[in-house]
Amino acid sequence: MIIFDCDGVLADSEVISAQILVGALAEYGVALDERYVFRHYVGQSFPKVSAKIRTTFDIALPSDFESQYRARLLAAFEARLQPMQGIALVLEQLGHPRCVATSSSPPRVAKTLKLCNLARFFGGDVFTASEVANGKPAPDLFLHAARHMRVAPSQCLVIEDSMAGILAAKAAGMAVWRYTGGGHMAGFSEAELETPPDVPAFDNWDQFFQMAPQVKRKEP
Repeated sequence: MIIFDCDGVLADSEVISAQILVGALAEYGVALDERYVFRHYVGQSFPKVSAKIRTTFDIALPSDFESQYRARLLAAFEARLQPMQGIALVLEQLGHPRCVATSSSPPRVAKTLKLCNLARFFGGDVFTASEVANGKPAPDLFLHAARHMRVAPSQCLVIEDSMAGILAAKAAGMAVWRYTGGGHMAGFSEAELETPPDVPAFDNWDQFFQMAPQVKRKEP
């Protein structure tokens, strides 16, 4: 089974997310840039991110900060969100079971998949961090997805962009590959990305079936 992360893997959404977060925090005197967001927060649930921000910057964000951020983000998605180039063709040709396991909230991932016209490839097989006690980098979400899909962890391949997701997949006993073709990866060197040496990486979905020809659907 192939387990896909959503943001930064299926949808080129992380740049938009970072821009909205940087702008929202600036209103409360917290000065971050997008690179900081990518290095410290990508791949984690927003409640975890907001808790880190409150602690790191010793700031009392309002109780509705998360809901304001989500509203702004979904509006930006409506205007700007795009799927990763080539991902739809991969999903059309994939011959193995697949699902989504994401740190995004249920409304966000539903909106993302709909706007990118990718919901048709997954049906109800979409799992979020809201369904488990511990989000990435804990293995809970990936193990939860495997249980529901009735597939052993050893038979799963996770496609992730973030280090939090890579660590979660490894902790779950699953194979993991890193997709580095998202807009948020631009400008980072291989050394800065810090991809573990035992994790294959690719930056173009055209490479996927070259790396895993066995998962491509067999033509009749």
